Amino acid sequence: MNRRLTRQRGSVTIELAILAPSMMLLASFAMLVGRISLANAAVDAAAYSAARAASLARDPATAQSRAETSVQTTVDAQDLHCLNLFVTVDASQFEREVGEPASVTVTVECRVDLAAGAMPGMDTDRWISAQYSSPLDQFRGRAG
Repeated sequence: MNRRLTRQRGSVTIELAILAPSMMLLASFAMLVGRISLANAAVDAAAYSAARAASLARDPATAQSRAETSVQTTVDAQDLHCLNLFVTVDASQFEREVGEPASVTVTVECRVDLAAGAMPGMDTDRWISAQYSSPLDQFRGRAG
């Protein structure tokens, strides 16, 4: 009986040595997925608020300025640190006549740094983008 207990004592150590790396890998993967999903949500919120802010403008230049300001404010509020941040505003429909349906579209692209939680052989950054359109008031004057 004592021999049997002696043989089993080292088995817990071996099991931990096998399980510990896989558990750490799983935890690292979960953190990485969490970071990516939070970054997606932040970029999505930035694009939404920028499209809304741009649609309230009366001319394309103001729409561009308001969209960029809105994106920067939202990204800062969400505590997202982009390596590169691009804001594209399609304000071409400001040229439409009053009474015609028109909209403004904002695209936000952010390159997120994932080096802190990256696993070996994995990319250390990822591009995340979102696009939203917001309608312009049909009966409000606009300059194109």
